[in-house]
Amino acid sequence: MRTDVARWLHARTFRAADYDPHDLLERKRRQGLTVSVVLPALDEERTVGAIVTALRRDLVEGIPLVDEVVVVDSGSTDRTAARATAAGARVVSVDEVLPECGNVPGKGEALWKSLHVTTGDLLVFVDSDLVAFDPVFVVGLLGPLLTDPSIGYVKGLYDRPLATAEGLAPTGGGRVTELTARPLLGALWPHLSGFVQPLSGEYAGRRELLDRVPFVSHYGVELGLLIDLAELAGVDALAQVDLGTRRHSHQSDAALGRMAGQVLQTALARCPGVAVPDDTLVQYVRTATEIEAVTWEVGVRERPPMRTVPGYRGARIPGATR
Repeated sequence: MRTDVARWLHARTFRAADYDPHDLLERKRRQGLTVSVVLPALDEERTVGAIVTALRRDLVEGIPLVDEVVVVDSGSTDRTAARATAAGARVVSVDEVLPECGNVPGKGEALWKSLHVTTGDLLVFVDSDLVAFDPVFVVGLLGPLLTDPSIGYVKGLYDRPLATAEGLAPTGGGRVTELTARPLLGALWPHLSGFVQPLSGEYAGRRELLDRVPFVSHYGVELGLLIDLAELAGVDALAQVDLGTRRHSHQSDAALGRMAGQVLQTALARCPGVAVPDDTLVQYVRTATEIEAVTWEVGVRERPPMRTVPGYRGARIPGATR
């Protein structure tokens, strides 16, 4: 392991269990900061309500560490919006935010537009498909931001159980991370190879940094943010927190292949001089009589830094109306 990565791992890896939410609340108040938790959602009626309920119970009404919980709905056709609203979240349709900018499909769009509709100085992003969600995830992600002003962005790390034919294996989830993202970082951005879960969907950051970088569409958003924020603020402004165990639904190998294609496209777009002649991925399925080729678009689009968008008012100003 590189010496700089080993040093960063020691100095910038924390544990969620080491943070006391009461202490963080006092620090938040002394610093005059506000916190928004954002859940991007698409057809997650099975899980989103329980996540919002736990957040409001423990971190809004119990210990008021969180000031708002916002679900950004990317066009769900099930009861995602109704379940989230009933649980106490503010639900925003992605199509209604910045309509003059149009809409790009995918998770990255929901995260980008969340900057425009939230008020927090600190933003925490949580995937809405988590099972048995623990609010300590949010406590842990906020911990480094509220205790160290030099830290501007925090990624979650965790064990990811994998459902198999034999049952639930304690680890093994995160195949796109191991087969695509980690080799890419090791080869092209080795100073970022200390991140255990570079594609994790749970992370937090200071608005003043997040609104200065582009957001990539689809599943390239996490890798894009990691690379761009390290370039903007330096790797020492980034940290990671051990959140324990994360459980969520798993997708097929073919779907993961398409995600990997989007991650790869995001990485290549950050390699000056590398021309990408095509943004499609060909996969193969067996039919009754032949092997059929199926072509998928895996190209990604970038939304500009939010602070460059007309009408964006940035972080909340104490005493002002946003």
